Amino acid sequence: MEIESHRLVKKAIKGNKSAFEKLVQQHYERIYRTAYLYVHNEEDALDVVQEATYQAFTSIHSLKNPEYFMTWLTRIVIRCSGHVLKRKGNVVPLSDEILSNLPGQVNPYIEESLLLIDAIQQLRENYRTVIILFYYYDYSIKTISSVMEIPENTVKTYLSRGKAELKKSYENEEEDKCHG
Repeated sequence: MEIESHRLVKKAIKGNKSAFEKLVQQHYERIYRTAYLYVHNEEDALDVVQEATYQAFTSIHSLKNPEYFMTWLTRIVIRCSGHVLKRKGNVVPLSDEILSNLPGQVNPYIEESLLLIDAIQQLRENYRTVIILFYYYDYSIKTISSVMEIPENTVKTYLSRGKAELKKSYENEEEDKCHG
């Protein structure tokens, strides 16, 4: 699979449209999930995927190392997500939007996941990016450093501070449940 993927990337770099389409299809779920974690709604996530795919297609010839395709594409998705968020201003929290549409009893694990996603959404953009790349995609500190174009120690700092803010957010949530 890895060799086939590298071959497709090399073909796409040379201008092969169908190779690029296959790459997007292979990584679509991951691209969409990344966008969704940023923008918190389906329509905006689809817009991000479309814009990121277009940007990737028009600039794939500039990709020097095929093995970094996903890192490169992730960077584009994050940048496009940031543009959508800036354009829209504040985003409605995902948990309220989805929980109000769920029929009957809400699965506590779903609710917990939505609370986590909502808490991640509240983080500063740098912390959010590091948390998503590290925990959702299992990217190494070194890879995150490359994607974000920042030193590895800065990645570690953002990761630590992001986790601390998430922990504080959860503690506040628990306090609200106890007093509410």
